[in-house]
Amino acid sequence: MSDTNVKYSVIIPAYNAERTLPLTLEALQRQTVPPNEYEIIVVDDGSTDRTAQIAEQYGVQVIRQENQGPAAARNVGVRMAHGEIVLFTDADCAPREDWIEKMTAPFADPEVVGTKGAYLTRQRALMARFVQLEYEDRYDRMARFAQIDFIDTYSAAYRRDVFLANGGFDTIFPTASVEDQEFSFRLAQKGYKMVFVPEARVYHIHDETLWHYIRRKFFIGYYKALLTRWLPERLIQDTHTPQILKIQILLMGLILLLIPLALFWSPARLFILLGVGAFYFTALPFLLKIARRDPIVTLPALFFLPVRALALGVGFLVGQFAFLRSRNLPHKPVLTLRQRIAKRAMDIVGALFILGLTWPIMLVTAIAIKLDSPGPVLFKQTRVGENGRPFTIYKFRSMVANAEELLPQVLDIDHLEEPAYKLKNDPRRTRVGRFIRRWSIDELPQLFNVLKGEMSLVGPRPEVAWLVERYTPEQRRRLAIKPGITGPVQVNGRGDLNLQQRLELELEYIENYSLWKDIQILAKTIPAVIRGDGAY
Repeated sequence: MSDTNVKYSVIIPAYNAERTLPLTLEALQRQTVPPNEYEIIVVDDGSTDRTAQIAEQYGVQVIRQENQGPAAARNVGVRMAHGEIVLFTDADCAPREDWIEKMTAPFADPEVVGTKGAYLTRQRALMARFVQLEYEDRYDRMARFAQIDFIDTYSAAYRRDVFLANGGFDTIFPTASVEDQEFSFRLAQKGYKMVFVPEARVYHIHDETLWHYIRRKFFIGYYKALLTRWLPERLIQDTHTPQILKIQILLMGLILLLIPLALFWSPARLFILLGVGAFYFTALPFLLKIARRDPIVTLPALFFLPVRALALGVGFLVGQFAFLRSRNLPHKPVLTLRQRIAKRAMDIVGALFILGLTWPIMLVTAIAIKLDSPGPVLFKQTRVGENGRPFTIYKFRSMVANAEELLPQVLDIDHLEEPAYKLKNDPRRTRVGRFIRRWSIDELPQLFNVLKGEMSLVGPRPEVAWLVERYTPEQRRRLAIKPGITGPVQVNGRGDLNLQQRLELELEYIENYSLWKDIQILAKTIPAVIRGDGAY
């Protein structure tokens, strides 16, 4: 098979997988995609059984390495791959015949860099059936999102160039745990588009015993503690984890704390009963879903659910203590939870205060715009926010009503030297628009974006989507936090700066963030507006 024909590379990390690997390889060799369009790469991660020999019998490419864990194994496989799209599955999975076809279809959209598929199982053990229902509950949640931030590698695909440009999986995770989550979170932080493909399914061998289930959940919680050391925002939300699960973990922790107290303080018993009641009340939607889809699992689930919460919670707590003194972590958080809370509080208080001061100016501006030129008072445009999430920005209209349609007449978009532009004496600007732009009055409606949580008072400039699509991986780092009404660019030259100068200022702001720095930038904003530097 010529390497030039290969479009897709399927990579399977394998450690002592002689029992399950044949089913995986047989399933992959029956794909609906033509055989000459994909290759299969098995990375033998230091197995002590016949894993490598079995893989060779199936005629697939085999790479051997000392045992380093699945993250390192997958990275090696990607480096040796020839396909533009790399797909991952595990050595205990059997993909359906249309798996590659379904997984790769979304890449027809050039903005998509990653896809996630789903699990199936043929097992009849109660524990395994509960695990499958757990995943299906997550899939129901993910299906609501047009764009996801969570991909696990039992059924995953990425553009190979994007994978390599962003460093691949972090090998600080020595076992199969959350290394795949961390990579997808890292891409999401840079605003890359990833999507869920529920039709791309693989059959999997789930945990069949309670002990294996507890052990797996414990280590997920354990390594989640490490991951959230530098991604604390993922404690709050991601597109995969039900929010209710976090409440259940907290309730189980509270119940455990109350049990010894109940031995000598009788009111604690009532609180335990209330806690148990609250726990099962939060679990009711999932239990009803189980009752509809697999009724026999409903009763065992009453026991499995608190066990799940306990295993995850204990694992996370143990991990917090284990990694508390770790100094050589590969990353640091963009903003700590404390910084995020403080910054959000300042945004809300500051936005309300500024609105209270400037509402007369905003009223006069709205009247002037309406009298000066036909069209709406407010200009609305889709901009790219934190983690690449699009949002609608509000500004006072400073241009003619059809300004966006006229852009190609004043700017050659396809031949920009860099993903940024500046237009002095823009012919689309109105008379009132020139004035409000010069004094940055057009930015005042963005205070409502701040109150909605889409922007901050201080942060990187909010850019339009077609410019962000042209960003390099390095430039995408500026999407790690909310854009700001003002920021390091606005107080250091604004439109007079080229992209590299803007990027250096914004990355320095992000990498060395402090609340004091926000206060300093806010203090410098009024003098910068008065000077009018770069106010085009």
